[in-house]
Amino acid sequence: MPFDFDQIIDRRNTNSYKWDVKADELPMWVADMDFGTAPAVVAAIEKRLRKGAFGYNTVPDSFRESIIRWWQRRHRFTMEKEWILYCTGVVPAISSIVRKMTEIGDDIVVLSPVYNIFYNSILNNGRKVLASELRYEDGSYAIDFADLEEKLSRETTSLFIFCNPHNPIGKVWDLQTLERIAELCIKNDVLVVSDEIHCDLTHIGHAYIPFASLSEEITDRTITCIAPTKAFNLAGLQTAAIVVPNPEIRKMVDRGINTDEVAEPNTFAIQAAEAAFDEGEEWLEELREYLELNRKFLIGSLKELVPEVHVIEAEATYLAWIDCSEMTEDTRELCAFIREKTGLYLSAGDIFGGNGSRFIRWNYACPKALLEDGIKRFAEGVELYREEFSGK
Repeated sequence: MPFDFDQIIDRRNTNSYKWDVKADELPMWVADMDFGTAPAVVAAIEKRLRKGAFGYNTVPDSFRESIIRWWQRRHRFTMEKEWILYCTGVVPAISSIVRKMTEIGDDIVVLSPVYNIFYNSILNNGRKVLASELRYEDGSYAIDFADLEEKLSRETTSLFIFCNPHNPIGKVWDLQTLERIAELCIKNDVLVVSDEIHCDLTHIGHAYIPFASLSEEITDRTITCIAPTKAFNLAGLQTAAIVVPNPEIRKMVDRGINTDEVAEPNTFAIQAAEAAFDEGEEWLEELREYLELNRKFLIGSLKELVPEVHVIEAEATYLAWIDCSEMTEDTRELCAFIREKTGLYLSAGDIFGGNGSRFIRWNYACPKALLEDGIKRFAEGVELYREEFSGK
């Protein structure tokens, strides 16, 4: 491989949200990769840096054009330039959309377990979470369509926040499932916000379908949030886009993100995104291959060392969703114990809702040496947990 994904980068003492931990701790929780950034992105930032002046910035057409080319080439979805609005991030976008497109007290539907910040975006803005819990059978998740239909049909429901691919379970929703969701949203006149930030991190042999691409009817009522930040690890540069084909909805969303002051880029946000989409494809393909090997290594190691936990099948993301129910129904206690005893920092699943209290989420997007260290710590922590809690 021409790109070195085995290189360990010391991110301590850099104000890193992930790595601001104790010296002996190993964080494998938040969705933030530990690889070096794609060289094309680094080069674009360095070129801009050499200008030596960092004032206010605009959003050029080239930003929108790079997104259009990427989605057409990678995902066979054709966007129009005017559909695309810049935003500082997918989370600010969703929160702003909730404020602008719904009313205080409205019900907003999500499929749980789901990315925990969705709940914050809803509750912090005075709206109500209406969770349709995914059915979990034989190590796999599926939508309970009877429950989803009932919740979408309520008069108080105004918005459905969808995750495609789905975090934390790593599900790439198939065409039949997407069409059924679209049918229900159209039938019940519900606006859809589709968070597709993980779309470029599908596993080898899998591809996602943009929700807005299904039909003209669903295109007209879908707001899609996208970004290069997960696939290219650029979250700290705050660069994302909101795709809104419907001109009336777009006008309202645009007003909302400008009112909330999340519609202006920092000095490096545009250059980094354009470099990722225009020049980062080879790097991304090699990254996906490396992640595939890491995932297989994690699954195989856990089967051997900790056979009572099970990594569920997934088609996307670098986040393993691990069923620990044979060991405990309280993974918050388990994760806290493992962190205290070994320094390994994982995400307890209860924050994602649904049946998440039985699960942990493990970020394996790191050099293999770090993953090996994490697996060793996990096995040691579980052995100590067994000894301490075997009598409970």
